[in-house]
Amino acid sequence: MQVVVRDNNVDQALKALKKKLQREGVFREMKLRNYYEKPSVKKARQKAEAVRRARKLARKKMQREGLL
Repeated sequence: MQVVVRDNNVDQALKALKKKLQREGVFREMKLRNYYEKPSVKKARQKAEAVRRARKLARKKMQREGLL
């Protein structure tokens, strides 16, 4: 990952880096790896995340079609 510092503006570059890391999910990954997660719990969490993503996608699709 690379962020360009322009005009010695480190604050702006740091903000851009944090935004990129957030978008990539690095912070969430670090939080999850902080403690051991049993395989069964991990599987259940991933399934719940997939359901959440599917519902969000369906909701957005319905909004685009004008049903909501």
